[in-house]
Amino acid sequence: MNFDQLVPAISLIAVLILVLPAFLRTNSKLKQFLTNLSIWAIIVIVVMVLLYLIL
Repeated sequence: MNFDQLVPAISLIAVLILVLPAFLRTNSKLKQFLTNLSIWAIIVIVVMVLLYLIL
């Protein structure tokens, strides 16, 4: 893993560490948590497919 890949990976992990506690606190109920998690999974999958098709 070279420097061009290392810096974005570290920044994404840092953002995840900052956002995850608030995400878990606001989604205290399991049904709400799974709904929000599935919405985010769909968003990520759509973005990845679009990036794969474009690039």
